[in-house]
Amino acid sequence: MKNNSISKIAKTSLLSALVISGISWAKNPEIKETTPNPIITVNGLTFSDLNKNGKLDRYEDYRLSTQDRIQDLINQMTDDEKASMLIGIGMPGFDWAKMQFSTEKDTAKVPGSAGGTTAISRLGIPSVIVSDGPAGLRIKSIRDEDSNTYYATAFPVGTALASTWNIALINTVGKAMGNEVKEYGVDVLLGPGMNIHRNPLCGRNFEYYSEDPLIAGKIAAAMVNGIQSNGVGTSIKHFAANNQERNRMGVNAHVSERALREIYLRGFEITVKESQPWTVMSSYNFLNGTYTSARKDLLTTVLRDEWGFKGLVMTDWFGGYNGFRNIMDKDVVSDVAKQLTAGNDLLMPGLPAQQNAIVEDIKSGKLSKDEININLRRVLELVMRSPAMSNYKYSNKPNLKENAEVTRQAAAEGVVLLKNNNNVLPFTSKSAPLAVFGVTSYDFISGGTGSGDVNEAYSVSLIEGLTNSGFSIDKELEGLYKPFMATQKEIETKRREKEGLLATPKRLPELELNQEVIKNKANTSELALITIGRNAGEGDDRKVDEDFNLAQDEINLIDVVSAAFHAQGKKVVVVLNIGGVIETASWKDKVDAILLPWQPGQEGGNSVADVFSGKVTPSGKLTMTFPVKYEDTPSAKNWIGTPAENPTSVTYEEGIYVGYRYFNTFHVKPSYEFGYGLSYTTFDVSNLKLSSSTFTENMNVTVTVKNTGKIAGKEVVELYLSAPAKTIDKPTEELKAFGKTNLLQPGESQTIVLTLNSKDLASFIPNKNAWIAEAGSYKVAIGTSSLNIKQTANFTLAKEKIVEKTNSAFAADTEFTDLKH
Repeated sequence: MKNNSISKIAKTSLLSALVISGISWAKNPEIKETTPNPIITVNGLTFSDLNKNGKLDRYEDYRLSTQDRIQDLINQMTDDEKASMLIGIGMPGFDWAKMQFSTEKDTAKVPGSAGGTTAISRLGIPSVIVSDGPAGLRIKSIRDEDSNTYYATAFPVGTALASTWNIALINTVGKAMGNEVKEYGVDVLLGPGMNIHRNPLCGRNFEYYSEDPLIAGKIAAAMVNGIQSNGVGTSIKHFAANNQERNRMGVNAHVSERALREIYLRGFEITVKESQPWTVMSSYNFLNGTYTSARKDLLTTVLRDEWGFKGLVMTDWFGGYNGFRNIMDKDVVSDVAKQLTAGNDLLMPGLPAQQNAIVEDIKSGKLSKDEININLRRVLELVMRSPAMSNYKYSNKPNLKENAEVTRQAAAEGVVLLKNNNNVLPFTSKSAPLAVFGVTSYDFISGGTGSGDVNEAYSVSLIEGLTNSGFSIDKELEGLYKPFMATQKEIETKRREKEGLLATPKRLPELELNQEVIKNKANTSELALITIGRNAGEGDDRKVDEDFNLAQDEINLIDVVSAAFHAQGKKVVVVLNIGGVIETASWKDKVDAILLPWQPGQEGGNSVADVFSGKVTPSGKLTMTFPVKYEDTPSAKNWIGTPAENPTSVTYEEGIYVGYRYFNTFHVKPSYEFGYGLSYTTFDVSNLKLSSSTFTENMNVTVTVKNTGKIAGKEVVELYLSAPAKTIDKPTEELKAFGKTNLLQPGESQTIVLTLNSKDLASFIPNKNAWIAEAGSYKVAIGTSSLNIKQTANFTLAKEKIVEKTNSAFAADTEFTDLKH
């Protein structure tokens, strides 16, 4: 078990990676613990005298409405104070000279946090602290002159969590994550990330959930509800169309309004409506010619007026600046007036130049008092509901032991069994050692880099997990791999240190083993395990060669090991310790079983061993398509925009045909389809019933799932809907609902009830500014993957239904035509 305080490569988030030394936050006060406020007693009730003036101000009176209290606060604030509330405090504890969080004693309330809102000590208004990230809280774990440690739990990455298809489980993960946020003194967690997997090469796909907006929205909503049940907030991100990392601060994404509303915004819409996150984070990129942080149609018209969002919008860190040079240039400042009036209430991490610009815009009348007050109210609403405002006495002692159990369970349930010829797995024999190959087996990847990283206390490798489960590992192989891994990791660490914080991880090369060694292992071992590892992070995207595709040294390893073990009648199992999609079609037939645990968090080795040994029956399903080759991806033709080295323009010409919507409609055969995943047991899906043969407002779809095998397990049922396509082009089917059974014992059945509402039937019709369900016949298909359909049924909609009227938005800034079927 590696101790990450010693061996883990230091990683920083986008927050730090984007900036250059020399930026000063001298005008912003440091966050320090404050002394308790005096108490005022009125009619036997006690109130904090926040401004210490000896009388009860309206904003101090908790008997009044929040809006009344906020208005009183605003009335008492100066223009400078108002401006300071609309920008962040920078990043306390960050050493700009060294471009890393300082090793000196840090005056920040929570060292390693990403920043926060400005405190106004005169009025007793505290700073709200925000911190990364999607796979767990990212703060400084070891602090100078402090014998305590502040480790957080590294939960499975987004692709692993989504692969569970288990809303209740994700809610549990969220509750555990929120426990750590609150007990470490943070008010808002910057996550979950929920952008769409438009292309498998996006460097941050590991943080995100799916190519499908329904999965992304439902998983994110469950996560938000779980985290926020602790009384802390979330920031769903990155809103919107931030689906690549290369030049993310300067690329202009051209996306049709239909593709936006049906694919790229739909997940955010579901999450907002089902969980009301405290905050939303606007993205870096331009959208149809305008920064998302300055688009009123996105941040006000759609998000607030149409969807009913009640919270605050903050920028991504330095959002509104086109790259490093602009951040450094003292004569350049983001268009603060346009951002604030668009509905972007908080500019993060906040620069002095932005504060000065806000003050000037107030004085000149460019920003009216009424406009500023709208933003201020939202910031102050966030402050009022925060643990900081109630002076919550956080313990710095979250339930790390319990949360480790949560992450172990979640990671195991997120494992996808891609292949299992002749029931090689579960593997229970322990009569001979396992031959474990692949450098990643000995240095398991718990999660990705950047703001999706976590400073955890430990990370369980695959060999440690197998050993913990009672398996023995071939000692000769271990003796060869461990020193090789250590040497390669040191080389990689030095490379990244030399290249600086923008350096993204590279895979460690494979150890070239003597063929005689491998042949000997085929004689003495019962089974071969090969781990293929991949890592990625923000700031860059993955490559096709030696990343999406296997490298030659990995191909050689699979070829030689498979040939040697198969010659002795032994089996070969591949473990894919990856964050995003890789090519599988060219090599999957060479091996007997493939386990996909993704990047499974700090308990990853134990979680994989639980599935490998049969302690847990795999029930994960893919939330994205694995293509046969990269070129089959619908966005491959226009990825990554132009010019490729530093794209300033990218056009989403595939329109709504993202992922399985494209593969299924255009009959392109995948390597593994959306929704796919095997089990150690078998299930029968039957008795499909619709609550009506004609649709009115909603419809219940019931189906019975029976475990017909010999091992207890869980199954996912997926509801795909095919709609009439007389007036507009549509995919052949779209996921509209899903459900997961309980753990079913052999012979046990469970009835799943899925609900369709009017919007599930509708498509967005741009020239009518409406979601419209066409009259005609609709087909419900229930499957255990998008291509493995078990039962179908039909219903009709008697006449066309205008489900929802919208406002005109997202006008194109360049002419292009979406892909049509």
